Amino acid sequence: MASMKMTAAQVARKVIENQPLFILDVRNGDAYEDWKIEGHRFDYLNVPYFHLIDGVEEILHALPTDKDVLVVCAKEGSSQMVAEMISEAGRDVYYLEGGMKSWSSYVEPIKVGNLTGGGELYQFVRFGKGCLSYMVISEGEAAVIDAVRFTDEFINFAKEKNVEIKHVFDTHLHADHISGGRHIAEETGAIYYLPPKDATEVEFEYTPLEDGLSIKIGVSKLEVGALYSPGHTIGSTSFIVDSKYLLTGDILFIDSIGRPDLAGLAEDWVDDLRQTLYIRYRELSEELTVLPAHFMIIDELNEDGTVAKRLGDLLIENHGLNIEDEAEFRRTVTDNLPPQPNAYQQIRQVNMGKVSPNHEEQIEMEIGPNRCAVR
Repeated sequence: MASMKMTAAQVARKVIENQPLFILDVRNGDAYEDWKIEGHRFDYLNVPYFHLIDGVEEILHALPTDKDVLVVCAKEGSSQMVAEMISEAGRDVYYLEGGMKSWSSYVEPIKVGNLTGGGELYQFVRFGKGCLSYMVISEGEAAVIDAVRFTDEFINFAKEKNVEIKHVFDTHLHADHISGGRHIAEETGAIYYLPPKDATEVEFEYTPLEDGLSIKIGVSKLEVGALYSPGHTIGSTSFIVDSKYLLTGDILFIDSIGRPDLAGLAEDWVDDLRQTLYIRYRELSEELTVLPAHFMIIDELNEDGTVAKRLGDLLIENHGLNIEDEAEFRRTVTDNLPPQPNAYQQIRQVNMGKVSPNHEEQIEMEIGPNRCAVR
């Protein structure tokens, strides 16, 4: 038998379609505990590669025969070698092509819904990093919101849909991933928007994204309307698309709320965060569907792979929206924060246009889980 490779796209289909998968992760224990591939019906075994160099006999009994077995490492080489040993022992096995590096980079566009006049809204799900980007399409035109750095994913998708990208937005200055927004704008001639309160140090030209800004996509009634919603950053801006969808950036997630500390200003911004979550959002229609810029856990994915939920439901179910005592809220979002994202300060510098890391450096900056939330 020969070991077979499985691509990140194939793993993503297993996540979306709720299929079983057994993952043998041969990275070191600390890397595995920090960040792994998540699926609704995935089972795991973590045995570091150096324990398997002399053979895999001791783990064969732990590998199931009734589901696919996938060996995973950081970049591919170690998992391929382990998979070959398992295969030589007479078992069917796969290794992840490109390793966790490829999983971190994979983006899957999924349709969220239809918009007025035949328009469409797509969510681009980056499963390995928890990033969510959006494309609004209407009558030959498109707007991209919170694009990750893989610009070809958006440009090629627009070509497939035979639409022209006219507008590109970032809801805020991102700190956990490198934005592809201004690069998409440069390649397509689109207008790039950024909240001016987040852009005081940027070294490139942009169009101010301000409260009340309304952009029509196509000639239909479809509008992308901006709603100032500070808290994660001082410039954070939400969008209401077609009076149906609320794109919340990193302010509100399905299972959590945004953290206010990634610019070192948690104490300063906590009141803004509460004002946005407890006053501004509560003035909106509860029928709006919340579409965040990130997800943290696999349970936040719907059956179709999208991350979306009715605002009215979140007002009841999301713990971060139900802390009545202001002092307790302040403690929650300043004292109980998870570790900060890998290289977040450098990522902010990249997104300001101050540094231009090469491809490999960008990969290293972004490796690891999403950490934009208060949990």
